[in-house]
Amino acid sequence: MAQLMNFAPVVLKNLFSKPVTKNYPAEPAVYPERSRGHVEIDLDTCIMCGLCMRSCPSGSIKVDRPNATWTINRFDCVQCGYCTTVCPKKSLSINPGYQEPGEEKFEASYVKPQTEAPAPAAKPAAPAPAAKPAAAPQADNQ
Repeated sequence: MAQLMNFAPVVLKNLFSKPVTKNYPAEPAVYPERSRGHVEIDLDTCIMCGLCMRSCPSGSIKVDRPNATWTINRFDCVQCGYCTTVCPKKSLSINPGYQEPGEEKFEASYVKPQTEAPAPAAKPAAPAPAAKPAAAPQADNQ
């Protein structure tokens, strides 16, 4: 009974004070300034140069230039932000917050939409040479 009395002031204080925890699903989380989040890419401005891949210390970014794909393994990424600083077109950014958890591990792959190249101007066709009339078959009258 004596130990219960030691906790009584703490229980009464917590009973009449505001909750310490946040009501997360109802209220969005507020992330502090300069908090690490996750890397996002803007594929419209990306030129697939591969500088982000070469500068990534954990090797979590893969750029496949011929297939125009950009892949990141989010479990290997340490969110250092170095890839965002070396990107010449500033296509990469670190967004505050974290991605929603999934049921299994996966690499996030992004495929750059192929812009249709303008069709080469069609050259006017040269006039075809006049076709020779086909010779009529001759009948053998013997």
